[in-house]
This record gives sequence, C-alpha cells and structure tokens, in this order.
Amino acid sequence: MGVPYRWLIRPLLRFQDSEKAHHRSLRLLRLATALPFGGGTLKLLYHPRHEIPVELFGHTYKNPFGLAAGMDKNGIALRGWERIGLGFIEIGGVTQHEQEGNPKPRMFRANQSLALVNRMGFNNEGSDKIRQRLEVHFKRYGRPSVPLWVNVGKSKITPLDIAHEDYAATVHALWQFTDVFVINVSSPNTPNLRDLQNDDGLVRILDTCQKVNHQLADEHGIQPKPFLVKVAPDLTNEQLVHIALTAKNNHADGIVLSNTTLARPKTNHKQDANVFSETGGLSGQPLKERSTEMIRQVRQHVGKEWPIVGVGGISSPHDAFEKIKAGATLLQAYSGFVFEGPALSKSVVHGLKHSLDKNHYSSLQSAVGADEQPK
Repeated sequence: MGVPYRWLIRPLLRFQDSEKAHHRSLRLLRLATALPFGGGTLKLLYHPRHEIPVELFGHTYKNPFGLAAGMDKNGIALRGWERIGLGFIEIGGVTQHEQEGNPKPRMFRANQSLALVNRMGFNNEGSDKIRQRLEVHFKRYGRPSVPLWVNVGKSKITPLDIAHEDYAATVHALWQFTDVFVINVSSPNTPNLRDLQNDDGLVRILDTCQKVNHQLADEHGIQPKPFLVKVAPDLTNEQLVHIALTAKNNHADGIVLSNTTLARPKTNHKQDANVFSETGGLSGQPLKERSTEMIRQVRQHVGKEWPIVGVGGISSPHDAFEKIKAGATLLQAYSGFVFEGPALSKSVVHGLKHSLDKNHYSSLQSAVGADEQPK
C-alpha cells in the first residue's frame, strides 16, 4: 500500500490545505476503527508480520518504531495507531491550558524536499479535556496495547519563571494514563520556550515534575513514570552534550533527538523555496542527517545504557537503521507518515528485521551504537 499512497493519495494532498488534510486523515483513521471490520482491515494491510522486541522503560515494546508528537495532539485516534502496528504512541504536545495556537495558515508541505514547516504553537485541548478523553477511552477499550507517551509543553500564557508549575500540572492531570512523559523544551513556536533548555530552567522542570511523579507513584503503589527530555537541533554539539548530561544527571530517563529546526536547506524548487521562507519549525528529510549526528554525539558522551529516541527524517528502513547504528534505541516518525502513508510502519519494521538478520545481530539492542563499536 505504500506505492498506491505515493502515486495516488499524496498527489491529491497537494491540492489541500496541509492542516485540513492532517485533520481529515486523523478523523478517517479514527472512523476506520469504529466501523465493522475496519480495525481488522487496517491490521491486515499495515500491521508488521515481524516483532523486534525492545525492553525499555518497564515495558516490552513489540518493535522500536513509534509515532512522534504533533501528529495526534489530542489523542483522538489511538486505536488506529495501534492497528497499523506501531511500537508506541506519543500524543501532544499537551499544555496545562487549552490553546488555539498560532494564526492560520500555519502548516506547509515542501513536497519535493519531503519536508514540513509548521508554526502550530502547541494548539491542543489542554490537560483537563485530554484527561477526560483518555479516561473515557480507557473505560471503553482498556489501556492501549502499546505504551502511550505524552509530550508535555508550556502554555503560552504561563511566564517562564513559573513554567515548571505548568509542566507539573499537566503531569499530574495525565499521570495515571501515561506510560512515559516527554518534557518538551524545544518547540520553536512558543515564544522563548527554548530558553528552558538552559541548566536552571531544565533542572527546575525536572525536579518539580519528578516530585509529582514520585508522590503519585507512592499513592498508587507502583513505580514512577519515566521522563525524557526533547531538545532542539539548533544547538552546537557542545551545547547538545551539555544539555544531555544535565538531563541525565538530574534524573531524566532518556532523551529525544530531535525537535524541528529553524534552519533551512537549499532548494532550486520554487514552491519548496516559498515553503522554506515561512517561519516555524522544519521537519522531514532535510533534518535527517542532523538528527542522526545528534544521536551519535550524545551516545558518545552518555555511554551505552542511557536511552536515546531518534526522530527526524525517517521515511525508509535505511533511515531507521542508520539511527539505530548511531545510538538510538527507539525511533519515531511524523513527516514520514505524511509522505509515505500508514504503510511506513510495516516497511520500517520489516526493513529493520532484514538489516538485523543480514548483519547477524541477535537483537536490536546489540545493534544500538554499532557505528561507534570496535570493528
């Protein structure tokens, strides 16, 4: 189904507003699982035949390939993402307060470059409404069959000096439904948010959120939830390593590399050039090399065990395996699903399984950071 999507559906998307096409796709995915035989059809078409188990964050991931934040901000299509065979799902970014985001239009496709530019501005229904939606979903369908992650951001109206309280309020609201939290201090579309990547801001957020985390874990008699930090690609390698070590030394359980970039690639294509002139964060193929290099840099400095989640420009099994060899343990895609469709999950998992077998790796974990291991 990947080829039909690229030849038939993707060209039609060029005639639609990017954000409207995004919402239509989410509604169709949700509708498919509500129809008789719809969920089974999705599973038949898109669910990988192979599993690549990964033991991490207290769960067994059926495969290392998951959905990145931004695709399903409000968690409306959870059953659909399960049916297409993803190893985990990340919703959000979720903020304490409901917010409309930036003025429209605010999402743009660069079709020749396989890239997106967005300045959405953390548009979401807010932590209370999303908590209510998840509560209804869990009562009706049970917990998702794969780990559910929540990306947590700062509300635009919240001053930076009390940002930690805003993050902690969202953690408190969604804690019982979440398997992993991702602290997002790197979206380029919330004013001054990236300032929270500095030592004081990041440590304050982690400390405050972990207090809530441990308090709720004690109340429920279970282990605390893992916390990851998501950072920007627009850092020097020295800044990146410093932030990673700060996060690791202050009880973050891993890092996500990376968010969208403010940088722009060169292009001779007029329409793509117009898209690249828009303000906002860029994702997709142009981010691939920088994201992989970030993974490599951090892996060299944090050692073998601390988890790295690789996201940025994954649209093929080759892209995925490059990030694994650079040092990522789990992977995510966003733009890849826009340009390749739901068949991307099966393609990546099958391709990874083939690469692991071909190179005689006994497990995915044995391939993590292989580029840096002695030959």
